Amino acid sequence: MNKESATLKRSLKLWQIVLMGIGYMTPMVVFDTFGIASETTGGHVPTAYILALIAMLLTAESYRKMIQIFPNAGSAYTYTQRTINRHIGFLVGWCALMDYLFLPMVNALIFEIYLSAFFPNIPAWIWVVVFVAFITLLNLRSVDFTANSNTFLVFFQVAIVVLFIAEACKALLNGAGTGKIISLQPFLSEGMDPSLLISGATLLCFSYLGFDAVAMLSEETEHPKRTIPRAMFLTALIGGILFIVASYFIQSVFPSAADFHDPEASSPEIAMMIGGTIFQTIFLAGGIAGTLSSGMSSHASVSRLLYAMGRDNLLPKKFFGYIHPKFRTPSFNVILVGVISLTAMFFNLATATSFINFGALIAFTFVNLSVIAYYVFQKRMHKTVKGFFNYILMPSIGAVVIGLLWFNLEKNSLILGLCWAAAGFLYLIYITKGFKVNPMTVDFTQNEEVKTF
Repeated sequence: MNKESATLKRSLKLWQIVLMGIGYMTPMVVFDTFGIASETTGGHVPTAYILALIAMLLTAESYRKMIQIFPNAGSAYTYTQRTINRHIGFLVGWCALMDYLFLPMVNALIFEIYLSAFFPNIPAWIWVVVFVAFITLLNLRSVDFTANSNTFLVFFQVAIVVLFIAEACKALLNGAGTGKIISLQPFLSEGMDPSLLISGATLLCFSYLGFDAVAMLSEETEHPKRTIPRAMFLTALIGGILFIVASYFIQSVFPSAADFHDPEASSPEIAMMIGGTIFQTIFLAGGIAGTLSSGMSSHASVSRLLYAMGRDNLLPKKFFGYIHPKFRTPSFNVILVGVISLTAMFFNLATATSFINFGALIAFTFVNLSVIAYYVFQKRMHKTVKGFFNYILMPSIGAVVIGLLWFNLEKNSLILGLCWAAAGFLYLIYITKGFKVNPMTVDFTQNEEVKTF
């Protein structure tokens, strides 16, 4: 196969995609964020996870509807460009890039933090280089190789969560925390403040990032119209169940954020108080596995988004639209993401994380709006009771729920996000010659894919 005819390879199965999504979400993150979440929610983290899950499942339903029409790489960028407006679609893709580009950097920084704690005499930047080089090399290989490598890391994290639950049950039976294995206290209590739960859900909804990223793998999936929607729903649901169950047992053992010396670094304290030094070491291994699995999945997703925008000539097609003829991966994009990820050496974790939230909410909002734009304004499929429910009510509820999260977005995230969006707007003016021409789109008519509008 020559480089001109090289395309992404359709080979991924449902279970591979689900595990890549869960790997992106990082099951172990529930321990890292628990202290802050407990402080924010007033000791009701599981309830906040449930509220965040509802918002994600509503948005997953909107993704399902759009994938039926556009089973292509690009996700929210593709849907918005083809249903609302090409210029707006570009800006949605640009904002989503911020989310996707910075998550590999966040994983590199977390990896650096973990390893620097064990090897304090080694310069911290070396761990960033090691992490980025490893993740980049894995993603240069076929997508199947990446997915299969991710599988072991996800199962290892799940095993640690199960081990923690067993240790937590033992502690509860010995009188720790609530002293009960089954209790409503972590979910509900007298005088509970609903506004705190919404704030907590805003914080925790970003634990679910990954369920949407699997849409980027549509063109590497067998039967994407059927497989991707199921994968997205299962990724959000399984990840949500893991988060809710794990946070329930953590909250039962540690009812208040005051139980932690440093709520912002709760994971090592949880491990030490539950199982001692050995268990803390196991937790560290799980944390490293989490950064690797999330790093692989996020790196794969952003390289596909860049490919979709390059193929549409919104970014230079010769570079960003290139597919390696042997590995069938967007290899130039994979390398570029690796180079960008190396800049993690010059960021701190708080700054890198703040970039992620803005892009994620932009993507979620416009996926819901795309459903209304396509099925209502283009196809007029809303005139029956079923059509009104599916194409107006459900995506509107999804958009409103995401809107509530917007109101609780952290100030720095909003400011940085708006600056990034402004830069994208200026670039859009340049490539469209002051909006005199429309950005290009690609017509997909092969295999089971349908013609775009």
